[in-house]
Amino acid sequence: MDWLQNLLFGTGIAHCILVFAVVITAGVILGRLKIGGISLGITWILFVGIVASHSGMLVQPEILNFVKEFGLVLFVYSIGLQVGPSFFSSFKRLGMRMNSLAIIAVALTIITTFAIHFASGVPMSTMVGVMSGAVTNTPGLGAAQQTFFDITGKSDASIALGYAVAYPLGVLGVILSFIAIKWAFKINDEKEIKEIKRREGLKTGAQRMTLEVKNPAICGKLIEDVITLADRHFVISRVRKQDGKILIPSSETKLENNDKVLVVYDSKDADFLKAFIGQQIEMEWQKLDTELEARRVMITNPEINGKTLGKLGLYGGFSFNITRVNRAGIDLVAHADLELQMGDRVTAVGTSSALKNVEKILGNSMLKLRQPNLIPIFLGISLGVLAGSIPFELPGIPQPIKLGLAAGPLIVSILISRFGPKFKMVTYTTVSANLMVREIGIALFLASVGLGAGQDFVRTIIDGGGYMWILYGAIITLLPILCTALIGRIFMKFDYYTLIGVLAGATTNPPALAYGNASAGNDMPSVGYATVYPLSMFMRVLSAQLLIIYFI
Repeated sequence: MDWLQNLLFGTGIAHCILVFAVVITAGVILGRLKIGGISLGITWILFVGIVASHSGMLVQPEILNFVKEFGLVLFVYSIGLQVGPSFFSSFKRLGMRMNSLAIIAVALTIITTFAIHFASGVPMSTMVGVMSGAVTNTPGLGAAQQTFFDITGKSDASIALGYAVAYPLGVLGVILSFIAIKWAFKINDEKEIKEIKRREGLKTGAQRMTLEVKNPAICGKLIEDVITLADRHFVISRVRKQDGKILIPSSETKLENNDKVLVVYDSKDADFLKAFIGQQIEMEWQKLDTELEARRVMITNPEINGKTLGKLGLYGGFSFNITRVNRAGIDLVAHADLELQMGDRVTAVGTSSALKNVEKILGNSMLKLRQPNLIPIFLGISLGVLAGSIPFELPGIPQPIKLGLAAGPLIVSILISRFGPKFKMVTYTTVSANLMVREIGIALFLASVGLGAGQDFVRTIIDGGGYMWILYGAIITLLPILCTALIGRIFMKFDYYTLIGVLAGATTNPPALAYGNASAGNDMPSVGYATVYPLSMFMRVLSAQLLIIYFI
């Protein structure tokens, strides 16, 4: 049985692979367990790694460091690809208010961590680990560890230990905060939903309505001129003339008095269009235009990537009309300057033969999207590692610093996913492919962190005062969240469902989002979470690095 002993507790390659596989498998299985409807998810891998390491299942430090850093790069890069397309657009309109609240939450977290560091004397490296666990931000943990190693040339196990002891209450504390907020503000679900429906400008994306042309100023004008005069993005999808004939209008179609038009528009422009075109009426277009049909066409042709509807001749056509473009679950109003991306789904209206031609142009082949596109992934990772390795000076820092293997790939992936299509780079990856890369990366990272911290875990908690870190973590979780909730509800007038979504996103806390969605019964928490998550993730990673840089 010596072979089994060597396999479990030896030092060979087979031993290392087995240890990682066992730790990750056990962690994923435990992550499916829920207590009171709450689960720690994939973070169980960290705790299983600690137990395995404490039991003597060790991995050589060189291998641990490589797997940890490689897993971190895969994880943060896939996050960047996911959030990149919406990163910059999240600063528009209502998103600015949401992100402002998220910035307040991050700032309060940093201030709280800073105050506990000076009051308790706990090293800042340890406090950054506690902070990362308290806000359930694993990339922040990775950034802190990597930055500490870059500066000192050695590792600090207390960073991972602080994260491990603070993480469970980090998940639970945010959920308890949501319950406390609802109780404190006496939230009534029925009244809150009525207020949400009443509030103007809440709906996002493309809407449809039928209008009867009554404005003499636009009668006899071409649709192209009408849209230019309105200075708004909207599409006239169909026109019913006074003789009952239904047209797929082009930019050269004339509007006449009493024409009925089906308009696809952004909800914020509804009142303007009623005043500009004419009164809203009810029509059942599906029963009237039996010769026309609407199809969702997937863009899978790489040559289309980054090109506008106008340049492709897909806007204002004669035998079909593109009315909407669905990107990442959001319907956008089609217009001539809208750039298309791989994976977009366009809604085209027209005759069957015309729509077949549209499909030929755009691709509409799911097979192409299922095939992995490795170039933007590994090219981006190489550029991210390069960017993260460039030293630069900061005032007050005696030595040059680097973005590191967390911030470098994250920044590059955000930029590539957002601006890649402008340079004809296909950055699209399916949701399942992105999730697979991300989950593999975080699993490898957490297993490495746990295996590296397990030997000192019990001694640190019992003899090293680590039990106090649990209290510090609870304070870092609860105090900023409750203060931010007061600001968001009283001064910024957020509804409860959006507020808890923003708070879950600001703490990058998926279990809290799941709880918020379940308790809300609507998608408002998801909207708030998705709006602030990109900036919050970036700021959490950056703040962890800066605290290490300035106070080590």
